[in-house]
Order: sequence, then C-alpha cells, then structure tokens
Amino acid sequence: MNAEITTEQERAAIEAVPKGILLGGRETELDSTLKVEDPSTGSILTEISAAGPTEARAAMDIAVETQSSWAATTPRERGEILRSAWELMIERRDELALVMTLEMGKTLAESATEVTYAAEFFRWYAEEAPRINGGYMRNPAAGGRLVVMRQPVGPCYLITPWNFPLAMGTRKIGPAIAAGCTAIIKPPALTPLSMLALGSLLKDAGLPDGVLSVLPTGSSSELSEPILTDARLRKLSFTGSTEVGIGLLKQAADSVLRTSMELGGNAPLIVFDDADLDLAVEGTMTAKMRNIGEACTAANRLYVHADLAEEYAAKLAERMGALKVGRGTESGVDVGPLIEKKARDGVAKMVDEAVEGGAEVLTGGGAVDGPGWFFEPTVLTNVDGSTRVVREEIFGPVAAIQTFTSEDEVVAMANDTQYGLVGYVFTETLHRAVRVAEALEFGMVGVNSGLVSNPAAPFGGIKQSGLGREGGFTGIDEYLEQKLVFIPDR
Repeated sequence: MNAEITTEQERAAIEAVPKGILLGGRETELDSTLKVEDPSTGSILTEISAAGPTEARAAMDIAVETQSSWAATTPRERGEILRSAWELMIERRDELALVMTLEMGKTLAESATEVTYAAEFFRWYAEEAPRINGGYMRNPAAGGRLVVMRQPVGPCYLITPWNFPLAMGTRKIGPAIAAGCTAIIKPPALTPLSMLALGSLLKDAGLPDGVLSVLPTGSSSELSEPILTDARLRKLSFTGSTEVGIGLLKQAADSVLRTSMELGGNAPLIVFDDADLDLAVEGTMTAKMRNIGEACTAANRLYVHADLAEEYAAKLAERMGALKVGRGTESGVDVGPLIEKKARDGVAKMVDEAVEGGAEVLTGGGAVDGPGWFFEPTVLTNVDGSTRVVREEIFGPVAAIQTFTSEDEVVAMANDTQYGLVGYVFTETLHRAVRVAEALEFGMVGVNSGLVSNPAAPFGGIKQSGLGREGGFTGIDEYLEQKLVFIPDR
C-alpha cells in the first residue's frame, strides 16, 4: 500500500462500500440511517442504512427459505465459493484495509495484516467443507449397524465486535458456509463498513442470494429480539463482552438455542527469572500493543519476576515510549486512536485510579490533545493488584506491571480472575513451560510468544471467557449436528 493516502483515495474507498443493508445478499436502502465516525478525527465518514425489527424478520424468512437448497449444495461447491472469496480478499487487501483503518483507527499495516488473517479462515474452511465426515460401525452389543451423519445445524445468527471488523466475521461466516448453513450477521454500529464490503465481496465470489444477510443497526437489542425469539433459528454465535454474552445466553435458554460465545479476557503475561529478556519484551509488545491494545487477547496483567522487573520495565518503557501516535493512514504511525471518546476516557480513568493507588508511570499516562480519541502508550509499575487496571480489561495501550517471586505464587495470581481466554508464559525451561501451561486456567497459552491466534487452531476460552471454539478442525463442528441412523439386521 502507498505510504501516503490521499483524501481522494479515502473518499473512493468509503464510496465503494454498500450503503444499504444486504438483505439476503441484495442491497436494500432504508430511511433509517446510522452515522459511521472516523475515530482519528471525530468526524463522520458516511451514513448507511440501519436495520430494525422489520428487516430482522425479513432476513429470518430469507434464511429459512434458502436453508434447504443451500444445504443440498455439494461440499465442494461451497468450498470453491470460499476459495474464491479468499482470493478476492487478497486481491482487494489494500482497499479493505483502508476502509478498516478509516472506521476503526488501526494503522494501515495492521489492517492489511488483519485482512490476510481474516481471508485465511475462508481458505481453511474451503478445504474443510469437503472433509465433513460421519461414522459407521457394527452395533457392538447386538446386531445392526450404527451410521452417524453430520448435517448443517440450520439458520444462524452471528454477532461480531468492532475491534476486528473482518476477522471476527470470517471466523464465523467461513464455517457456517462450509457446513451448509444460512446466516444473518450483525456487525457492530461502530465499524459496520468492513462487513458490508465483505458481504459484497462474497456475492462477487459466487455466494447465492439468500445465504447471507448483513444487517447493521443502531439498536442491537431491537434487531436481535425478533431473530432470537424466532423458533426457526438454530444457532447463535457471539463475540463481545461477557456482560452482553450472559444476557444473550439467558435469551437463548428460552428456546434451548445452540450457542458459541467468545467473550471477555484478562490475559496474564508471566516473565520468569530464566526468560530471554529481549524476547519477553518483544512478546509483550505483540501481546499488549496488537490492535492498539483493543483485543480480548491483549496482555492485561504483566507479572515479572522480581529479579528482572526493573530491567524489563525499563526496556518495555523505552519501546512503548518510542511508538508514534497518530492517524492510521499516516506514514510512520505505530498507534492509532481508541475506538471512541467513551473508550479513551475509560482508559484514562483506569490509569488515574492506578496512580492514585500507588502506581508509577514510566512513560505515557494520559490522553493526547487534539481531534480524535488517542491515548499515550503507557507503562505502569508498582501496580496494586486490586485496582481496576488489573481486575478489568484495559482495552487500550497500557501495560500494568506487578512482580512475583515463586512459580506457585504467580500461577495463583494469574488464575485469580473470572476470565479464562489466554495467557502468556516466557521461560527458557521446557518443563516449567509445560507445567505452568497445564496449571493456567485458560483456553489458550502462548509460550515465548505474544501471539496465539491461528486459523488452523481452535480459539476460545473457559470460565466467563466463553463457550465453544472457533477456527481449526473443531470450528466447523459448531455448525453441524450429528444424527444417528440405526439399521438393524434383518
């Protein structure tokens, strides 16, 4: 992508995105609209149609009407559509990345990386579609045969967050399409443009009308209510906060709806006394600063052995302090804005409370003046473990450091949370790495790495971080039902 992006390029990228909802794949403009803001300036990028209960019911009708014919397509046919979608995403990477940067704020380099990552879910599930298998065996206790079929679960409702506008969508859409399910996807009000662009791309890739609806809205509850209460819905997949996820689970319980939940995180990052210090700092930068720190996988609590803490903190502060803050379209920028003023103010309040509780600011510590919702990359030491910056997700560029002296102590500290999505461990001792990874109560653990997400691997957490897994060989299972067919001997 060009180092300098012109206003004309920005305008062209936004204009190319559908402004209407995609009802069964067909663009439909509505009187009700939603404004999309550029978080780096606070200005309005564009207005798009906003769906409501009427469109939700129409989308359900379309999904149900299309389900049987879509399920009847061959797995290879579904796989080829996903393969074409992967190719188109790679071909249009620069355009998709620019739209993402404009509506979400991350740098163009990070947006381009996300487009590639998001596309990989389509390629992965293009290859998994023909591999949907079943089972056959003799009845072990008596005569007859046991045949296990795997069939699409049916119409799905997919809800995605604003922080990864494409990847969180392809991670759900990919397996749903591969399994033979129709779907309705509700992108977030803060970043709907990327998903509208993706919906248009899928149509270009050959996805038949009726298989997917994209419904941006200004009121999630009003849109979701008629979908979640429709007895014809078979599956809900949600990525977002634990609080909202719990509410959705309560709604889903009324109809015993099958659910997948990828919820909040409070990731510990542990640096043992035998760690490679430079590797640990580099891994921390990845785990903490990916996506401006606005990620459920972000390292939220940094536990550093007392013997290394001072040197580690100094090195990390040097790296964080050198990051350039600015608009994501500008050359040389490392850190973009937070998503909205509310988010920026929330991070600032957490940092202020930590400082009031005795934390020391090594670098950063405050909001950046000017238009947009920027916050300085920040390193805090001597952090009290009872403060909100430790107990809650920061969702911003703030590294809060605590110290420990023993393995048992730090494992207990790391596990002292209702969340269980991901943890990170830095050590040069193999046996310790395995031992601690087994002891950590998290769905994923990175060893000497600040990045664990991979389309080929299962992604998900335990405790209040969620239910089910996305990605990998098991991701498609969330969209398939098993049916037993018993054939007795004659």
